[in-house]
Amino acid sequence: MTKQEVHARIEEIGIIAAVRERSKQNALFAAEAAFDGGIPIVEIALTVPGETIPGETELISHLAEKHTQLLVGAGSVLNVTAAQACLDSGAQFLTCDGPNHALVEFAAQKGVVVFPGALSPGEVIAAWESGCDYVKVVPCACIGGVTYIESLHKMFPHIPLIAAGGVSQTSASKYILAGAVALGIGGGLFPSRAIRNQDANQIHELARRLVAFVKGGREGQDLPRMDGGSMKLPE
Repeated sequence: MTKQEVHARIEEIGIIAAVRERSKQNALFAAEAAFDGGIPIVEIALTVPGETIPGETELISHLAEKHTQLLVGAGSVLNVTAAQACLDSGAQFLTCDGPNHALVEFAAQKGVVVFPGALSPGEVIAAWESGCDYVKVVPCACIGGVTYIESLHKMFPHIPLIAAGGVSQTSASKYILAGAVALGIGGGLFPSRAIRNQDANQIHELARRLVAFVKGGREGQDLPRMDGGSMKLPE
């Protein structure tokens, strides 16, 4: 995909499934379950400690080759060496959990979508002025959640914000209504019990609901009704 196509896909779907697993088997299971459940964007976090080129690049390569309709990105990218390895493996966007001007500059040179993490208003401004495509507000749930995103959106309506860190199915619509253009969702999509039990059906159901919640938020609804009846949230 071109950079413009990646942009369009992120803004169309509005959900980035954040896969952060130590086990490659669990990471693969989670990514494919999200895709099968209707979320065709996954971010594979580089969670193997102490490695210059992390093993998750193999997973990125596998997913990119096996699922051509799946948009695969790399998360928690700490340096340009790891970023290049991810791009070589087929990653189509890069993100990190804090300010990283070197990564943003690298991505700009490569023509790749990038969104660094930020928390304070000053970090949001600095991230945007560095030339990134989106600013990922993380962990937003820890410092006000929806209210905080709403405040940031009012202060910086021209900056596209991705809300991440503690976003769940009960808050997804609210974050969209508050002004987030997309959501990064990890634990709210991949409960530890579902991963432990390899319960794809639970992840499929959560994915389906989250897609509906984002759609509802864009239509001005909070926790929309589904299937013609009142919604019951799964555990």
